[in-house]
Amino acid sequence: MIKLIKMIDNYGRWNKMAKKRKTQQTQQPSYEQKEKNTLGSLMNEELLQKLKATKKQLQDQEVKQKEEEEARIREEKRLKEKNKSFEELLNESNISWKDFK
Repeated sequence: MIKLIKMIDNYGRWNKMAKKRKTQQTQQPSYEQKEKNTLGSLMNEELLQKLKATKKQLQDQEVKQKEEEEARIREEKRLKEKNKSFEELLNESNISWKDFK
């Protein structure tokens, strides 16, 4: 009997806490949504344009750096191939002396 009373009491407490959580959860998204909407409207158009220009400039720099890195790697490969010794060229060759007997 005592256990049953404790269970009912605990259920009542749990139910109250659940109701509080539900109301808190429903209130938070609406506040966040309002905050998102007002943040864009508060930004100055000129500031927004500057940020977009800076973003584009940084992207262009990144692309340029990648291209330069690729060009440097190609040049290194070309120079390495150019400066190979006869032994290295011979070892890489698929030609077998048996084919020319």
